Amino acid sequence: MYKARLWKGLDKPLNSVQCKLCNHYCIIKEGERGRCGVRINSNGELFTLIYDKVAAINIDPVEKKPLYHFLPTTKTLSFGTMGCNFSCVFCQNYTLSQPPKESGIVSGERVSPNGLIKAAMSYGCKSISFTYSEPTIFFELIEDTATQAKEAGLKCILVSNGFMSTECLDRLKGLIHGANVDLKSFSDDFYKNLCDGRLKPVLKNLVHMKKMGWWIEVTTLLIPGKNDSHKELKELASFICNELGNDVPWHISRFHPDYKLLDSSITPLKSLEVAYEIGKNAGLNYVYLGNVPASPKENTYCPNCGEILIKRIGFDTEIVNLRGNKCIKCSNEIKGIFE
Repeated sequence: MYKARLWKGLDKPLNSVQCKLCNHYCIIKEGERGRCGVRINSNGELFTLIYDKVAAINIDPVEKKPLYHFLPTTKTLSFGTMGCNFSCVFCQNYTLSQPPKESGIVSGERVSPNGLIKAAMSYGCKSISFTYSEPTIFFELIEDTATQAKEAGLKCILVSNGFMSTECLDRLKGLIHGANVDLKSFSDDFYKNLCDGRLKPVLKNLVHMKKMGWWIEVTTLLIPGKNDSHKELKELASFICNELGNDVPWHISRFHPDYKLLDSSITPLKSLEVAYEIGKNAGLNYVYLGNVPASPKENTYCPNCGEILIKRIGFDTEIVNLRGNKCIKCSNEIKGIFE
């Protein structure tokens, strides 16, 4: 076990603690774990069970995060641990996120921040991505790794459900450069009933990330009959456009039945195309469809002249009419972080 950060001791119950890492603000009694399943109270002190236990690690194209305007065509060292502060019934990484809560199992490969930095550089990665499960719950490993990554000239990426505490976000200021945040729905009932979370903290954190200068992209997994009403999608797209900015990319991903949500169908292509048009009509310059191989709506087009700038087929990416961050045809600036 490794001493956790962002918590405080409580007088009552005796030897209890309050975790301050995410918006659950769990009060954890002696010998018990928080809702994430990986932070434990031992003798009135909070410890993390996953500081040096990475359960998944890969070299990915950065487009897989998905990030389409952040160092496109480059590789990123991606890793995650077991555990999550949500319990989404449709989780597509449930074998990583849920075992610590369901069975108490916490496993992983022994790592160190320095080892992760060396691995990233040896494979020619331009960035490190904290991803796969919910990175908030392995905050200590993020903070130490990102600090060393910054010194080594590597960018850092957070792929998150956006439910961390303000204290957690503020500690990461200057260490994280880009984030893809799941905005799972624009309904608090959806968050409560399907995710064991709440909507408002996610919205607040997205605005806070933007103010801290992070490059933000937003993803919504479109689930038939759950979060795909025209009204809700219009509200969600308007929030992105009005509160985050019309240059923030919105990724609309196709749902496949998984985990406990097996009675829903795969998202119809028509529903995805309607959501795409809702995003464009709301004023968003960059809307993308995900999990739809070879769709032209994976490509990046200049919002000024319509020229295709970046071609994508799955995770294969080709920059075709972009010089630096400007459209070759009309010199319009394309927002993002480009080499």
